Amino acid sequence: MRPRLIARNFSRGTTLAERLENGASFWAKFMGLMGRRSLPPGDGLWLPGENGIHMLFMRFPIDVVFVSPADNGSAGRRRVLSVRPAVPPWRGVVWRVGGARGVLELPVGTIESTGTAVGDEIAIEPA
Repeated sequence: MRPRLIARNFSRGTTLAERLENGASFWAKFMGLMGRRSLPPGDGLWLPGENGIHMLFMRFPIDVVFVSPADNGSAGRRRVLSVRPAVPPWRGVVWRVGGARGVLELPVGTIESTGTAVGDEIAIEPA
């Protein structure tokens, strides 16, 4: 089992995911959330280095947050470049964001409940 991470929004003082899976491996990036029935509140998937996702073979909608590369000058924090709330399943569209170097896949409602917006400062840290 891989160590879990936590995603915090420092700009808003909120937590996006308390149980964030690290999807750094090739297999984790390939599989993503495919095959799962749901994503419980507080859970999420971190896809480091990515700038796009697809929703093929997904069974449920998700919130998606695209972030910049980590800024070593501010403790590895990242800027939110784009938010996509309630992305529906089974869409062949590949969602890409220029300049993104990481994607958070989160339960629907997370973006709204945390107030996460473009420009916010996010940190992905060990739980």
